[in-house]
Amino acid sequence: MINLTMRSQGAVDRSSLSSINNVTEGAVEAQTIHSLNTRKERHAPGSARAQSSAAQSSTTQSSAVQPPMGQPAVAQSSAVQPPIGQPAAARPSSVPPSAASSQPAPAPAPRPVPPLQKMVQKGQKTALGNSAPLHTLKVCLGWNTTNAQCDVDVSAFLLDNTGKVPGDDWFIFYGQTESPDHSTVFCPENTTDRESITICLEKLDPAVKKIVFVLTIHEALEKKLHFGMVQDAYIRILDGDSREELVSFKMDEYYTNIVSMMIGEIYLHNGIWKFNAIGNGVAKDLSGLCSLYGVQVDG
Repeated sequence: MINLTMRSQGAVDRSSLSSINNVTEGAVEAQTIHSLNTRKERHAPGSARAQSSAAQSSTTQSSAVQPPMGQPAVAQSSAVQPPIGQPAAARPSSVPPSAASSQPAPAPAPRPVPPLQKMVQKGQKTALGNSAPLHTLKVCLGWNTTNAQCDVDVSAFLLDNTGKVPGDDWFIFYGQTESPDHSTVFCPENTTDRESITICLEKLDPAVKKIVFVLTIHEALEKKLHFGMVQDAYIRILDGDSREELVSFKMDEYYTNIVSMMIGEIYLHNGIWKFNAIGNGVAKDLSGLCSLYGVQVDG
């Protein structure tokens, strides 16, 4: 049984921004109430300040508008007075816009896509290598996102001829980085590609007939994220010995109703390993994919 440990990610912390906004809104409201009270006190009929203002307006020049006989003067102000019965406009907040705003963080700078030399189209199947036997494959994956919260993970499901994993430990991801036969190893990358998986075909258990490579969005369902926020997703398979590219596939279709993408797979056909450019996904998270491929998930 697999425990899909939740990973930490650089999510935007909005608690402090929310606190700033609450203080700002409270300050604005207090300023508005104070402005209203002051204006009411200043212009209340019969008040001492109103009588004094009317007396001063009759003896000195002023910009005040002269009211009808018997009513106090109302001093002009540079501020635009609202219609009767409506509060005055709040004064601009002194909090800088960057502090008062709760806009999401911008997407990270995109990574360049490496040269893809032997590209195939979606749905195309091709043999890996020529007549020379293959020993090791290096499966490299990359992508970019348009949303800073869109954190993509790579997984591989090693399947038997029933389309299911032989056991829970035949699922390779960030929490389980090596297959039981030590043939398949998950390798986070920090260079050209985002992540990679190395496969030693000579060590691979004969029961494994297919390996599916999947991209999933971390906490996609909780945060309402989807593959419409992903771009430049690709997979390229290299000869592990010569590092020569054997095949590559770059997606050009992205869907807002998909949170997990089966980008490609390798499979054994008549003794030859082939690649299938899938490029299709499902509205299931990583836990849902595990159930699809027969992996039992804890919790």
